[in-house]
Parts: sequence; C-alpha cells; structure tokens
Amino acid sequence: MKSDDVGGGASRTTEPAVGSSSGTDVDLREYLGVVVAALDRRSAELRAADLRFDEERDRRYTEIATEREKALKIKETADLAALSLAREIQDYKDEKANELRSQIERERGDYATQADLKGAVEKIEAALKPLADFVALQQGRQQGVGLSANAVVIVITIVLAAVAILYSGSHP
Repeated sequence: MKSDDVGGGASRTTEPAVGSSSGTDVDLREYLGVVVAALDRRSAELRAADLRFDEERDRRYTEIATEREKALKIKETADLAALSLAREIQDYKDEKANELRSQIERERGDYATQADLKGAVEKIEAALKPLADFVALQQGRQQGVGLSANAVVIVITIVLAAVAILYSGSHP
C-alpha cells in the first residue's frame, strides 16, 4: 500500500485508473463532498423557494380575507339599501291603498244601492198612481162619451130616415 492510501477507498492521484480512458479520476470523498455541497445548496434554494411560496400563499390568503371583508361590507350596505327601498315601496303602497279606501268611502254616499233604487222607484210609482188612475178614467170617459155621441148620431140618422120614409109615403 502506498502512503497516499489512508483510510482505504480511492486514491488521491489523478492517474488513470485501470480500465479508465482519461485521467479524471476523483477521490470519492471529494466527489461526495461536492455532491453534498451541491445538495446543501439545492436544499437551501428549495427551502428559500418554500419560504417564498409560503409567504406568497399567506399574502394571498390575507388578500382574500380582506376582499371577503370588503365584499361582506358591500353586501351589508346593499342589504340595508334594499330594506330601505322595500320599506319606502311598502309605505307608498300603504299610502295609495289608504287614499283609495278614503275615496271609495267618500264616493259610497254618491252612488245609490239597489235597495235605495227600489225604494225610490216604489215611492215614485206610489206618487204617480193617482195621476195614472185619473188619466185612465179620463180616457175611459172620453171613449164612453165618444161612443155615446156616435150612438146618438146613428139613432138620429135612423129616426130621420124613418121620418123621411114615412113622410115620403104619406105625401104623393
């Protein structure tokens, strides 16, 4: 064994190993040291990336929470405005309904009911009955007098005809 071969393993020389094509042989410890250092750097980079990711995630969660709070405030404001508007609409409807009710109550005395109309017609008929009876009586009298006058004219005509026939037969 050579003095370079301390602790076993690969040699520290850069002489080509048996069966190797170039003189690039590296001690395993150096190689592992380089690999471990690279892994440590990569691990540190990954940890730093993880931290940045976590910070970004936390920032976004905070932004989302802030946006939710803003949206909730906007919704609450909109709900209050909608309630206020609904209250105004209902007040307006109630006011118009009351005005219509008052108008109907005022006009209720202006229009006659069926019972009122029947009563008024009966009163008018009762008031006009004597007049209608009088007119009917007068018409009956006129017709009776007219018939009597016609009968008298007929009787007079017959009497005159009889007198004329009798008178003409007694005078030659």
